[in-house]
Amino acid sequence: MSESVLVSGGSGGIGSALARQLAKAGYRPIVTFATNRPGAESVARETGGVALPMNLTEPTAIDGAVETLAADTEALAGVVLAASPPPPVLPLFKIEDEEMARLWTVNVDGPRRLLGGVVRRCMRERKRGWIVGVLSQAMGLEGSAAKHMGSYVIAKFGLLGLLKAVEAEHPWLRVITVSPGYTETDMLKCFDPRFLDQMRARQRGGRFTTAEEVAADIMVRISEAS
Repeated sequence: MSESVLVSGGSGGIGSALARQLAKAGYRPIVTFATNRPGAESVARETGGVALPMNLTEPTAIDGAVETLAADTEALAGVVLAASPPPPVLPLFKIEDEEMARLWTVNVDGPRRLLGGVVRRCMRERKRGWIVGVLSQAMGLEGSAAKHMGSYVIAKFGLLGLLKAVEAEHPWLRVITVSPGYTETDMLKCFDPRFLDQMRARQRGGRFTTAEEVAADIMVRISEAS
C-alpha cells in the first residue's frame, strides 16, 4: 500500500515544490488549500495527488479534512505544516490585532486542531508517523530575531512550542523542523524590493534560497525519520 502526505499550504512555493518531490519519492501528496483551489488542483494533477480544501482559520473546515483523511484507504505517513500568510512588515506595536490573530491561528491554533485529529484518527493505531514544521530563520534561534516581523516571529515560536508539546506526549512520532531564510516565494512580495536587493547582495552567491532547495532539505530529513 502506498502512503499519503498532507501538505498544508501545498499550492504555495515551498508546499508545491515539496509536493513534487514527495511524488517522486513515491508518496501521494494531499495538497490542502484555503482559497487557491486552481493552484492546488494544478499541483495535485501534476503529482498524482489530491487537492483538499482546508482553511486553517475555520475549525469546521479542519474537522472536515480530518474526516476525509480518516476515511482514506491509503495510510497517512506524515503532515507538513507549510502554510502561513505573509506577515505585515511593521514595528511590533503597530501591528493590528487582526493581523496578529491571523498569523497565530494559521500557524498554531489551526495546526493544533489538525494534528489532534490526524494523530488520533490516522496515526495512533499504527504508532507511526512524522510531522514537519516549517519555521524560519527570522525567529533568531541562532542570533537576533528579524526586525519588523513580530507577528511572524511570534507565530513561528508558537508553532515550535506546539511541535515540542506533541513530541513530548507522542514519543513514537517523528517531529522535524526546518528553518529556511529568505526564500524565493510569493511571500517576498510583502517586503520593499529595495530591501530585498540589499539582502540578496549579502547572501552567498548573491541570491536567496529557492523553494526547491528547501523542499530537498525537508526530503532528506523525512528519509532519515522514516
